[in-house]
Amino acid sequence: MKRFVLVTIVSAFMVGCVNKPVKPDRPYYAPVAPQQLQQPRPVNGSIFNAATNIDIYSDGRAHRVGDIITIVLSEKTQSSKTAKTTADKSSTLSLPQPTILGNPLSVFGAPVSASSGASTNTFEGEGKSDMSNSLSGDITVTVHEVLPNGVLSVRGEKWLQLNQGDEYIQISGLVRPQDIASDNTISSTKLADARIGYSGTGGVHDTNTMGWLSKFFISPLWPF
Repeated sequence: MKRFVLVTIVSAFMVGCVNKPVKPDRPYYAPVAPQQLQQPRPVNGSIFNAATNIDIYSDGRAHRVGDIITIVLSEKTQSSKTAKTTADKSSTLSLPQPTILGNPLSVFGAPVSASSGASTNTFEGEGKSDMSNSLSGDITVTVHEVLPNGVLSVRGEKWLQLNQGDEYIQISGLVRPQDIASDNTISSTKLADARIGYSGTGGVHDTNTMGWLSKFFISPLWPF
């Protein structure tokens, strides 16, 4: 009975430590459904339809809910930190031989010798950390909302199915219309409140993922 309880506890712990794989077609990143688009009311007595018209004088930039825009990923971060501390402390204690009326103090005929002591403490510590990341590529997303100030809320995802698994990019953020280039693209560095995720699934991704037992041995829960 005790063995069964122990196996159950270990199995529950292992299941709780396994991360659920990300799946495609998340509703948050899905394109805007056609029924959600707000179609303007048609004007009676005219063949003009503001919902489907194409202005020959327009620059083609995204500006409405449902429009698409291409985000050029040009993320690059680099950080470096170095810390070094050195501390030294030394002390010396020396007592001259005491005298009485100018004569050296002695005990049973033996002079009292002077005593001296010295101590030295040294501490030295050094730490260094370097980190560098880069992400490049393109991802086309859709406009999900136009804020009252004209800023566009965009989001979307891209999945690549490979022979050893899948790779995906998920992105969301806010775009100023004036930052959109003439070819309807914008750099990811101009994306406000950006949320960019890049990862994968499959055998190759699993081989580069640390197991739950290894995570336990380097976690704060490991007392040694």
